[in-house]
Amino acid sequence: MSKSRRAVRFAPAVAMLFAASAFAGPVDLNTADAETLAAELDGVGESRAAAIVEYREANGGFDSVDALTNVQGVGAATLESNRERLTVDVD
Repeated sequence: MSKSRRAVRFAPAVAMLFAASAFAGPVDLNTADAETLAAELDGVGESRAAAIVEYREANGGFDSVDALTNVQGVGAATLESNRERLTVDVD
């Protein structure tokens, strides 16, 4: 199969992947597991995601999205690049 045919064949699959992530709901810092945090947030890998979950469990959750910067290794740049996809449910 030629490269151009392969590209045409796989383009719809790639488009669906991007569309699915574009319509994903916000990530709740008080309920998301480490796997979700690492997959959905820019600049957050497995170890930083685990640190977010550990902080949440040790401190009774987040009271605001801005409190994410209280987690060691998460700075203002990481917060700002993810702010639009974060939420905090404070039930």
